[in-house]
Amino acid sequence: MRRDGPATTAGHAPSMTSVRLPGFSPATSGFHFTNFWPKGPLKVISIPGVASLDIGDVSNGLCGGMSFTVADLFHAGKTPPSDQSPFGPGAPYDYIRQRQIDSFAGIALPVRFLELMDPSRPAREPFWARWIPPIRIGSLVIDHNSRSWVMVHDEWPGIQADLDAGRPAMLGLVRVVDTNANLLGHNHQVLAYGYDLEGTALTLRIYDPNYPNTEVTLSIDVGDPNGTAAPTYSTNDPATICFFHAPYGRSDPTAAFPA
Repeated sequence: MRRDGPATTAGHAPSMTSVRLPGFSPATSGFHFTNFWPKGPLKVISIPGVASLDIGDVSNGLCGGMSFTVADLFHAGKTPPSDQSPFGPGAPYDYIRQRQIDSFAGIALPVRFLELMDPSRPAREPFWARWIPPIRIGSLVIDHNSRSWVMVHDEWPGIQADLDAGRPAMLGLVRVVDTNANLLGHNHQVLAYGYDLEGTALTLRIYDPNYPNTEVTLSIDVGDPNGTAAPTYSTNDPATICFFHAPYGRSDPTAAFPA
């Protein structure tokens, strides 16, 4: 981890704190192809001698699997292969597909997306919300907080803790507000590898599987969780409405990526 934080002097701008994962760059540590995969099942469940069932479709994207695999390779001290196109059938492809499934954390990730997609969430933090603690039932979190409160108060500290400790941080990006679960695929998963914090102006440094070899940023003011903080994403994607700290657990990629 590299962390720089010049001191603040009277009458001058706030100090800048910059944190980066050591040696990480999207151009060297990320995959060199876009998250665009040919049609095929995410998982095949087979009953020998009876039937097989295809689940999911990788052509919808493997952003979670790619982000998880990049984090796994970083932890293992490896760099991704130089391939300029998505992998065909084989161990690397199977590994990314499995890590996509792992990124769902059972149902925790889709449930969290659905919670933050809910149109009933207020634009500003209600004064009474802080007095009603969230109710947690397994992966489900029932709360009345605004998305600004969630990003600034609940999610950013965990992301910061990961990065300060030299760990990649997984982010879920909410990009649609609706109660329709069929729209879950409009959301996105990325990896944060660093941040700059100048006063309360935060810029997260992002590896985005949709933009290989590109330095992508997500910016937001984290000074007031009671306000209407709005994230700004540096690409031309649909607007990012909210982000959260997504669950991640390491896996050893050596068998699939031996080099």
